[in-house]
Amino acid sequence: MTPLPSAFLTRPIAHRGYHDKAKGRIENSPSAFAAATDAGYGIELDLQLSRDGMPMVFHDDLLDRLTAETGRVRERDAIDLQGITLKGGIETIPTLRDVLRQVNGKVPLLIELKDQQGQMLGSDGALEAATVAALKGYDGPVALMSFNPHMVAHLNEICPEMPRGLVTSAFRKIDESHVPVENRARLAGIPDFERVGAGFISHDHTNLDAPRVEQLKAQGVPVLCWTIRSAEQEHLARKLADNITFEGYPA
Repeated sequence: MTPLPSAFLTRPIAHRGYHDKAKGRIENSPSAFAAATDAGYGIELDLQLSRDGMPMVFHDDLLDRLTAETGRVRERDAIDLQGITLKGGIETIPTLRDVLRQVNGKVPLLIELKDQQGQMLGSDGALEAATVAALKGYDGPVALMSFNPHMVAHLNEICPEMPRGLVTSAFRKIDESHVPVENRARLAGIPDFERVGAGFISHDHTNLDAPRVEQLKAQGVPVLCWTIRSAEQEHLARKLADNITFEGYPA
């Protein structure tokens, strides 16, 4: 287990960057990352894999919500994806390498690798390997995480020196309906933490009082949480969590 650097516990982490659609700063966009950096916030971002194996900074597996295009991210090559404009702004989908050059170590990067299999039952290791390759030589504070424990286990094998964590929740049907109920029931108990070499969790703030979260925290495991959307929520979350991932207000 590689400890989570203290930089991830000392400043709030902007969820998908410090985005504000009303100001044209779309989630996971260069302007959202610039705003977070300027404010001194850490940055949380998401990765999907392009058809030709490039980590793209984009949350959804489908293009529909955030762009005028349709279809899956992994069915397009990186150069095509880099030309797609994000709805509500003028910027296009960046690669992980683009963001690393932009941030250049100024603030911590909390990088979530999105499940590529659909049901969190396995991983082919492609996004993990591509992410580690992109990060080679990067000198700033970085931590990697995923809902999919198989992906975190693979990261443990190929980059044991990098901090790794699990994104966790109660795995309710309304949130994770694509995951089979048996697997949701299992994942809700966070049974894989030790097995996959995780060093922290990032947990749903509405479920921070779960016994397993309490147990991990008592063992000294850093507990981050998501996604805080008001000062009131932040006040409550900080009674249990070591740091927050936030959006929609100045944390």
